[in-house]
Amino acid sequence: MTGRIDQEYQTLKDHSHRWVVERLDEAGIEVGRASRERLNDFIRGQVSQYISQNRVPLSTQDLNQLIRDTLDEVTGFGPLEPLLADERINDILVNGPNQVFVEIAGVLQHARVRFINDEHILRIIRRMLAPLGRRLDEASPMVDARLPDGSRVNAVIPPLALEGPTLSIRKFTGNHLSAKDLIARGSMTEACLDVLVRAVESRRNIIVSGGTGTGKTTMLNLISQYIPREERVLTIEDSAELVLHHPHVVRLETRPANTEGKGRITARDLVINALRMRPDRIILGEVRSGEIIELLQAMNTGHEGSMSTIHANSTRDALVRIETLLAVNGYDASEKAIGRLIGSALDIIIQLVRMPDGRRRVSDVVALAPTADNPYNMDYLYRSEDHEYA
Repeated sequence: MTGRIDQEYQTLKDHSHRWVVERLDEAGIEVGRASRERLNDFIRGQVSQYISQNRVPLSTQDLNQLIRDTLDEVTGFGPLEPLLADERINDILVNGPNQVFVEIAGVLQHARVRFINDEHILRIIRRMLAPLGRRLDEASPMVDARLPDGSRVNAVIPPLALEGPTLSIRKFTGNHLSAKDLIARGSMTEACLDVLVRAVESRRNIIVSGGTGTGKTTMLNLISQYIPREERVLTIEDSAELVLHHPHVVRLETRPANTEGKGRITARDLVINALRMRPDRIILGEVRSGEIIELLQAMNTGHEGSMSTIHANSTRDALVRIETLLAVNGYDASEKAIGRLIGSALDIIIQLVRMPDGRRRVSDVVALAPTADNPYNMDYLYRSEDHEYA
């Protein structure tokens, strides 16, 4: 489709949508209460009437497409509907009306959908946020939220976003990859899985390290399945993504501040509270800030087998990142004392990488074996053939 023809279609879709919304108001039909079948029939009839009255030359195929698009506009999230329905897609990134990208199998690619204009993007964002009670305007130009299906949504609008509204969606799926799936895809070997299972069952404290999109949450989900069934597990996340098929799980989620800037509950608050809830293990979705202090102390004081993830590109980087988080969040101790704390608290680091072709892989599994001179002495329990990418 050429640019001119595509723009004409977007304009037609905009006019058709406005026409249908007006007819819905006149007919007293509430979209939230009407059945899908009734809405489908009504919208099909009204779009066909609009095309006929305005003598728009459309093929049957294009008319059906316009009806589907208008139905998505009225009842769903417009151009995003087919992307949200596509199970292959993990991330949806909207940088502008003509700049929509998706991630499939670890590779970003341009999506064949577009928005009419910036106002169209903003309308869809606000429709997503409305049921959640979240606002997005010039006074609050940035929002992070979770959709009812568990998908994470982040939106930024001007004046912070210089080129117009931007939207990022990390889709939630309850169908996480199994060990068998990861082995079949070459993400790890049977030998690697054996190492990980033994580490979990022997209550080793584990950090899963990796860069963006390397599958840290997937790995945390996977290894958590091997926690003994008789243990009590507490999970702490900013957006609930972990799906533990375990009989005794308590799930906690952080809370952002309200529109008055009050009521924020941080991961650090939840880790402190979790220690009063008699957990056998604490699973922290990601270490980002001051919660690292309480997590390391918990790992050192009777909560062996706890786990988390951290954003780092190598096992050494993960340790440096933890040191930095401790320092910037007020942990007042000497470099030697910090090294001893980390070395005694952490047992295992699982390093994940993303290969040039988009595949994710376990590159290293190391055990911390502190010595008098080196609190970060490492023993390699597993190393992939492609560890040079780490």
